[in-house]
Amino acid sequence: MNQEPTYQFSGLTHFYRGKVRDVYTIGRDVLVMVASNRISAFDVVLPRPIPGKGQVLNQIAEHFLEATKDIVPNWRLATPDAQVTVGHRAEPFKVEMVIRGYLAGHAARTYKSGLRTLCGVALPEGMKENDAFPEPIITPATKAEHGAHDEDIAREDIITRGIVSEADYVQLEAYTRALFQRGQEMAASQGLILVDTKYEFGKLADGTIVLIDEIHTPDSSRYFYASGYEERQATGEAQRQLSKEFVREWLMENGFQGKEGQHVPEMTDDFVALVSNRYQELYEKITGKIFNKVNDEGAEERIYANVEQYLATLSE
Repeated sequence: MNQEPTYQFSGLTHFYRGKVRDVYTIGRDVLVMVASNRISAFDVVLPRPIPGKGQVLNQIAEHFLEATKDIVPNWRLATPDAQVTVGHRAEPFKVEMVIRGYLAGHAARTYKSGLRTLCGVALPEGMKENDAFPEPIITPATKAEHGAHDEDIAREDIITRGIVSEADYVQLEAYTRALFQRGQEMAASQGLILVDTKYEFGKLADGTIVLIDEIHTPDSSRYFYASGYEERQATGEAQRQLSKEFVREWLMENGFQGKEGQHVPEMTDDFVALVSNRYQELYEKITGKIFNKVNDEGAEERIYANVEQYLATLSE
């Protein structure tokens, strides 16, 4: 992927392009994170952007960072543009704190294979897919280098290998449980169930642990609709999910799972519009707010002007 920065912001010292977000380092300790409209599935960036997607993810993250800052300080300083968050640069911990309230996704696949431990955590016998755990479990993953997959890791291994100190890890666990409880409460108020999610943390130069990256977005979390959950579990039906799973399903229906020799199916204008509308619905359902989409025309000029205006205030 092209690593040339789209913007030459004042004080730019480093640039990194991820699958869906571009990260600009300003000086030594400020990050500008631009949420693009790119969309990825099966570790592949799809050929057409989705209008409004970057704004949706950026503003969901803003919503939850603001709503959880009483639990743990976070990296965010400001949201100068609908697609941009500016914040403190932190040294990231090399683990993702994955927390699961239900036997779903990777945990369900592990359970189905016959294993009864995940990341060193014992899983109860007699569970069905999408059942709730007696209490949420934390199943960390190593932060993979660029292009590699994250890997499960047990709490004990994280500490004994010195990936995170025991004191810091105990704090990360406490923050993770408190954040997940708040996330579940906020989801319930919207008629949703926050099934599982992941949090990333970093440490500022002064040693403060902060929450970084996005939280509780449909790209980092799994949601079920609360209505009908019990009935579906009783009858063995699949749960209604609120996520970008519908994009993966469309790709699979059209013969693409990211495997060698496979080609991404044509993304028609109608399909792109459908995905855009679904993301906007996700925003409104998760946050309870009306989505006010910004005009994509002149987006580059708008983003540059808004970020420069904010960066100027930091140097005053």
